[in-house]
Amino acid sequence: MAEQKVQAKVERGVYLSLAAYIVLSFLKLGIGWLYSSEALVADGLNNSTDILASLAVLIGLKISKKPADLDHPYGHLRAETIASMVASFIMVVIGLEVLISAIKSIVVFEIEPPSMIAGMTAIFSALVMLGVYRYNIRLARQTESQGLKAAALDNRSDAFVSIGAAVGIFGAQLGVVWLDPLAAILVAIMIIKTGWDIFYETSHNLSDGFDYEEGKRIEKQILNVQGVKQVTDLKARKHGNSVILDVTIHVHPDLNVIESHSITEKLEAELRRKYKVESISVHVEPHEIRKEVETNE
Repeated sequence: MAEQKVQAKVERGVYLSLAAYIVLSFLKLGIGWLYSSEALVADGLNNSTDILASLAVLIGLKISKKPADLDHPYGHLRAETIASMVASFIMVVIGLEVLISAIKSIVVFEIEPPSMIAGMTAIFSALVMLGVYRYNIRLARQTESQGLKAAALDNRSDAFVSIGAAVGIFGAQLGVVWLDPLAAILVAIMIIKTGWDIFYETSHNLSDGFDYEEGKRIEKQILNVQGVKQVTDLKARKHGNSVILDVTIHVHPDLNVIESHSITEKLEAELRRKYKVESISVHVEPHEIRKEVETNE
């Protein structure tokens, strides 16, 4: 039930992003083309990629809800991570298209000064996306959703992109007409960078990478569990927004099976509470007790 509530919150954030992107992309593309602003058109194309990215994340969320089956014993939570990676590819491709188009307009110098209306549209869009970002990043922290975090970071970059577009448009209004296509180039670079950042994080997780410092914090937490004498092997990997953990602990050799099992239950409960660990495999070994032998000469 708790997992369903988390999923509902994540979907609410993605739907909000999707609605904002649909409205703003039509607004920017229409006004950008009508009032001759390459920066605003680039910003609108950026939002068009965000529509596709949001749809990819939604599809990933729907798939991740499916329960475990014979082929997926850990469930389908990685579908959300894969969707985020697909979104990153879309962003990079569109970013490159915008970059090439803006560079061509500067080289050929087919530049018309944009209207002030285009600049006001960019400012309005930036304010809207900053509001969406604040809402989604709060939800992402509450739910620890990788997909929603990616969407929130994209919301923030979109706000900055719109601010950059506005600067270029207002600069062109002052007579520096090349500032508008220059702003489009900066927009393209930001789109590509956002796509790369999301790709880097998702590929790290899909290749079973795990943050070293977080692993050390988990190890320290395990050692704080009463009865655990030593941790000799700890492997962790991300599965969606959860963690899968394999650990070898050492306990006092005189403990019986029931006492050792009790320690592992405490360990599992503690890690599930603090680190959103989905699956834990604990291997128990007897702790080697070193006896100091005093020799009297």
